[in-house]
Amino acid sequence: MTDVTIECIQGNIAHQPDMDAVVNAANAQLMPGGGVAGAIHAAAGPGLAEECRAKAPIKPGEAVITAAHDMPNSYIIHCLGPVYGVDNPSDQLLAGCYRNALKLAKQEELESVAFPAISTGVFGYPLEDALGIAVQTLREASPACPRLRRLRLVLFSDDDLRVCQAILDRT
Repeated sequence: MTDVTIECIQGNIAHQPDMDAVVNAANAQLMPGGGVAGAIHAAAGPGLAEECRAKAPIKPGEAVITAAHDMPNSYIIHCLGPVYGVDNPSDQLLAGCYRNALKLAKQEELESVAFPAISTGVFGYPLEDALGIAVQTLREASPACPRLRRLRLVLFSDDDLRVCQAILDRT
């Protein structure tokens, strides 16, 4: 069992230079889009889309890993979260994103991973519910990753950060 710290910050997921990997809230084709996927692809450069072509498509709950290209991290882990109210069971699919990302982190012997709030943007997942699933799943799955030391949830706004911090404080 490892001693893993889970923290939350307000910031840009594409600018987490102190983390081994960042997680992309990807679309099924792993291509640039809006939100997190757009920011990560812009920061990583065109080589990321080229590498992703061979790994797509993915299904809700799945995760794949690529190099980070022009980003300072070693890897990008791409997760396809569920569209709330469409992909069911949404809670299990969302938990699968975090679990599968940690499996890839274990495989690569990573010490730190930064996550966005998967599925809470255009996919419509209610923030508090999504972050509750994220924190619970990360706490349950992280002990299986012996090298892992830090997990970070990177939130878009100060309000999102307050919600996340409240969840961490009460769990």
